[in-house]
Amino acid sequence: MSKPFKFKQFTVKQDRCAMKIGTDSVLLGAWTSIDTNPTEILDIGAGTGVLSLMLAQRCPDALIEAIEIDANAYEQCVENFENSPWANRLFCYHAALLEYVEEVDDSYDLIICNPPFYSDTYKTQQESRNKARFQDAMPFEHLLYAVSKLLSDSGVFSVILPYREEARFIHLAKKHQLFPNRILNVKGHADSEIKRSLIEFSKTSKLIKPSTLIIETGRHNYTKSYTDLTKDFYLKM
Repeated sequence: MSKPFKFKQFTVKQDRCAMKIGTDSVLLGAWTSIDTNPTEILDIGAGTGVLSLMLAQRCPDALIEAIEIDANAYEQCVENFENSPWANRLFCYHAALLEYVEEVDDSYDLIICNPPFYSDTYKTQQESRNKARFQDAMPFEHLLYAVSKLLSDSGVFSVILPYREEARFIHLAKKHQLFPNRILNVKGHADSEIKRSLIEFSKTSKLIKPSTLIIETGRHNYTKSYTDLTKDFYLKM
């Protein structure tokens, strides 16, 4: 059984979720801009709910809604929300993304997503893990369509992807009038290849220059940039 993951201000149970908490979610939750003081936030494919919880910590006035299609993950997300200090402004819905788009009239100041991104043909025998990990459970086209419908005119959409998917995702996003405003490329260490891309989109096109984050200088020796980004959350930072 997976142990609960303890952060500085909250704890996340993850034994019923196919995808456990990892660096990707913590990076995305910490890096996502809140400069516009978002008050209506949507977490797509919430899993454990860790992104919603991080944003609840960072945005004391925000109402945060999350959607999750897997029944076990949904129930665990609800439990994590109820056990957090911000239970009164965190809500999770058991729904598929496109169904949610059709039913909701609201728009959001901030939408965040750590999507499934394995597009390989290999599948596991565990259906919940396939949903959490493989892109055909939430194709990029469906995600971007939903964001284009749900994002307010001045809103921001924040996502993390494998670096190899960056160019394709940006190309698809432009078809939905969503444009990259910030990009952070993540490397494990200085000599390694870029592994992840964190991208923020809005409905306004801007000229941007990607920045780079290096996580480690050696095994468990974290860079100042990574420590500064995550220190409000990790217990040992």
